[in-house]
Amino acid sequence: MNYIRLRKNNLYVDNISTLKLVKKYETPFYCYSLSQLKNNYYRFNNAFKEIEPIICFSVKSNANLNLLRELKKMGAGADVVSIGELFKAIKAGINPNKIVFSGIGKTEKEIKAAIKKNILLINIESESEANLINSISKKFSKKTSIGIRLNPNVTGKTHQKISTGGKDEKFGLVYKDFINLCKKINKMKNLHLKGISVHIGSQITSVEPFKKVLIIIDKIINKTKINFEFIDLGGGMGISYLKKEKQINLKKYAKLVNKFLKNKDSKIIFEPGRFIIGNAGILITKIIYIKKSNNRNFVILDAGMNNLMRPALYNAHHEIVSLKKTGKSLRENFKFVGPVCESSDKFSDKKNFSNIREGEYVALLNVGAYGMSLSSNYNTRPTIAEVMVSGSKHKIIKKRQSLENLINN
Repeated sequence: MNYIRLRKNNLYVDNISTLKLVKKYETPFYCYSLSQLKNNYYRFNNAFKEIEPIICFSVKSNANLNLLRELKKMGAGADVVSIGELFKAIKAGINPNKIVFSGIGKTEKEIKAAIKKNILLINIESESEANLINSISKKFSKKTSIGIRLNPNVTGKTHQKISTGGKDEKFGLVYKDFINLCKKINKMKNLHLKGISVHIGSQITSVEPFKKVLIIIDKIINKTKINFEFIDLGGGMGISYLKKEKQINLKKYAKLVNKFLKNKDSKIIFEPGRFIIGNAGILITKIIYIKKSNNRNFVILDAGMNNLMRPALYNAHHEIVSLKKTGKSLRENFKFVGPVCESSDKFSDKKNFSNIREGEYVALLNVGAYGMSLSSNYNTRPTIAEVMVSGSKHKIIKKRQSLENLINN
């Protein structure tokens, strides 16, 4: 079900018109639907209910504390990649027994924090990291639970910059190195090898790459003879950014995992981020100017690439809609751009768009994942507010940064 939709030509989030929101909050601002967030989480959970996985929300996709608290209420754990994300997850009330720490460059400080918090797993990515964790654990007189991240040399036919499973990527260990490290870890007295972890990329809409990964994990298990307590299959499940773009078939993926788990005494971990939060967020922005130039209408917004980096970083597409659709679409060329002093500060080209005017508002859709989390102060612009809508209620869940705070730091 879609809780962000047009109703009588007005864009609504849950039961609230976005036109009402722009009267209350300064643009630009992020707006999230709690109903959509819940719908996505329970849809994912229900698809895999037969195996009852541990769902560790990918905090890097959206680290808003209030949203993390809502996910905790639903039963989510957390996948973190920094000490900041670790502490945020714990502050949100997420049980350390549901937290996995990933990433190739964990510092000594981060490792110490993870060990002290007794999290579920530290997913290691090199022999050097294993040695460091073993050494720190010895000083703490602890035996630390770890997983090893596999690089399966499988890609998800996604954008090159969000593909992480190829053999030339920096992530994980290739098959041979993985096997060798398993043998070495058996001799490290302060490590407890509990898991195998794999994450091949993001925005994957086919189950075929995941099927290949499961086959490789089977080979690893047969080769090492290790009964891994946890098999962390990562995230990467894609959503629809375009109307005609397909989502991943969760039922088909679940069948593959169910079949894979037969005759195995292992618990599955998933690390979804985008699938849970992606379409639950929009970016509401005001049209500052419309400039006609070279047979094109440059629609200049008050939101820029510092607020939403994905189009500039990945050439990502986000649908743009008017908060109030009026009349027929104009058969003209529109280029939606931001105010940042970069040519890459652009969002979308449209050949047809509704009749819009300066001072009106539009929304960029499906920005819940990697929207606010990638934002910056570039051009010395304040970070913007985040608003959450629940039914007929709305509230600020992160305040807009003040200019005073920005210029004094």
